[in-house]
Amino acid sequence: MPLTQQNNQEKQLLQKLRPSRIVLPVLIGLSVVGFMFWRSYRPGDLAPLAHAKLHWLLLMVAVLLARDLGYIYRIRHIAERALSWRASLDVIMLWEFASCVLPSAAGGTSVAPFILNKEGISLGKSLAYVMVTALLDNLYYVITVPLVVLLAGNALYPHEVLQGGLITTLRVAFVLSYISVSLYAGLMLYALFINPLAVKRLMVRLFSIPGLRRWRPKAYQHGNEMVWASAQLRGNGPVYWLRAALSTAFVWTARYAVIGCIIAAFVEVSASEFALIFGRNLTYKVILLIAITPGGAGIAEGAFPTFFGKFIGTPTMTNFIVLLYRIVTYYLYLVLGAIFLPRWITRVFGHKAAPDEATAALR
Repeated sequence: MPLTQQNNQEKQLLQKLRPSRIVLPVLIGLSVVGFMFWRSYRPGDLAPLAHAKLHWLLLMVAVLLARDLGYIYRIRHIAERALSWRASLDVIMLWEFASCVLPSAAGGTSVAPFILNKEGISLGKSLAYVMVTALLDNLYYVITVPLVVLLAGNALYPHEVLQGGLITTLRVAFVLSYISVSLYAGLMLYALFINPLAVKRLMVRLFSIPGLRRWRPKAYQHGNEMVWASAQLRGNGPVYWLRAALSTAFVWTARYAVIGCIIAAFVEVSASEFALIFGRNLTYKVILLIAITPGGAGIAEGAFPTFFGKFIGTPTMTNFIVLLYRIVTYYLYLVLGAIFLPRWITRVFGHKAAPDEATAALR
């Protein structure tokens, strides 16, 4: 890669991750929660806080730690131990930070290859490892959704809040989301393990159609990335894929279990209700996937009562729980990212060799 192009990409990466980006999502999210509290608060609504179940709160912390440790293990394993444990921690913290400060559609995946590349992994392998994580994440969704639908049925959708056209719209969005994720996962499987050149040609031809030509360069680039990734991943044995798949299932199951742990800490929740809360995370995710704000800020908070309010009770308690949920799964990673980023920049660029854009990213 030409040095000028590499410097430009590094500059763009650091601009995307600059700590000042945390201000907007925090303002949006807290403003929405503040408005929700103002609209719903009644004296006495927060009485359940006095009877919080400590064991559920400790379990929530344990689940969060287990999830992050699972992510750290997974990226180190997928990267074939090219990363140290320290580097794996930095990568995950920056990846989570990027997911928080960028729109959900882009997420941390868009900058992850360059983070890995700065850790000394070639760009081809970096792209391959990120594509493996994306493929496994999508496959978890593809496999889990039918199981949850089979068990939960219509209870998967918040009929108690949404009626008529709104519930139909949510169902359609959920089905379309599942179909698109399934097709993309299938395309990635075929491209990575069977015929990457055929997929590349298909993508270029598809985006040569009038009306889609503006995305043709991106399609060409993505096709090249699939070819590179395929070349890097061939030869990995079944143990490699089994560990990668199991760690993916572990981290996503932990991720979806957090809301249930928080609700159970303040409200009596049966085993079937806990399972239903877990399932509703899948429909809740659809809203977050289409969110245009950084990390879904404001949209995640506003949609939360629709999906989980029935399990909690009063709107005020629901607002408190959504605030706690976003603190431990979103705002916490904004803070951690702002702490880890300057240290990471110093480590990978060096005190003296750091480029101007690295220094600018700290402002």
